[in-house]
Amino acid sequence: MASLKEIKTRIASVQSTRKITSAMKMVASSKLHHAQNAIESMLPYEAMLEHILKTFLVSTPDTDTPFDEERLVKRVALLVFSSNSSLCGGFNANVIKLLQQTIDEYHAKGLTDKDIVIYPVGRKVFEAAKKRGYECVYPYPQLADKPNSEECRNIAKELGQKWLKGEFDKVEIIYHHFKSAGSQVLQRKNFLPIDLEEELNEDTVRDLSSNISTKAAQDYLKKKGQTETQKSNSETVTPLNDDFIIEPDLHTVLTSLVPKLLHLMVYTALLDSNASEHAARMVAMQTATDNADDLLRSLNLQYNKSRQAAITSELLDIMGGSVNN
Repeated sequence: MASLKEIKTRIASVQSTRKITSAMKMVASSKLHHAQNAIESMLPYEAMLEHILKTFLVSTPDTDTPFDEERLVKRVALLVFSSNSSLCGGFNANVIKLLQQTIDEYHAKGLTDKDIVIYPVGRKVFEAAKKRGYECVYPYPQLADKPNSEECRNIAKELGQKWLKGEFDKVEIIYHHFKSAGSQVLQRKNFLPIDLEEELNEDTVRDLSSNISTKAAQDYLKKKGQTETQKSNSETVTPLNDDFIIEPDLHTVLTSLVPKLLHLMVYTALLDSNASEHAARMVAMQTATDNADDLLRSLNLQYNKSRQAAITSELLDIMGGSVNN
């Protein structure tokens, strides 16, 4: 049985750890709030661009762009989003696991490691990819911590240019889609060749109003999302306005709009991943704090029992000495 001094030392250690996890939880909650605001500020632009592209798709049967060409896959680029730091549960481990599964699928199709180029956003996935010997392009090491639209534009532009030159036959994105503080969905989707219809059907149901991540809140948010989805499906579809005068021509306009969409896809994935990281860290630190509270209760109970046993033992020794005298 542990001595009172050992138990007291453990209690002090757990209390110190609890202070750290509690502080990290509050910091992650604050950063999550800012990340939610960033996504909310970007959504109107996303909705308007989606509206324009949807209008062109509906009003024009032949929407031919150089970015939707299906090719025989001989060389692949993977744009993967993770974090620069740890202590966020299984956030990074899940991304790395899906990355490895994706690479294994391409290996099964006959591609080698030299045919796969990884664009990591985040130090964790970069280190994992380099350790496994994969080719990496890592131009923006701080992008995961400090989301920047211009750097996302540069990444989308570089991938788009290499696609047009034929250096890549397929580009995929791997990231966490932020739905709410308690729900982040790991995503793997095509970046190039771009499927506009798939992009328009993307799940856009989000809860950006709360950073509560308890189990009861998660169940409520899940039911709320299902209800909103059913409601949106049952609403009457409003016809799109297709009365546009397009100058100089539809092909030129789409050639300009699609790169904007590519930039938006990268930036949205980055904001999603950034918010998901903070949400995952907030949940992990909250869980660690709760575990520390449980451990403290157990240690305090053990300390009190040991202390009472020691006092009782001393009283018995005193009483025994008195009787002998």
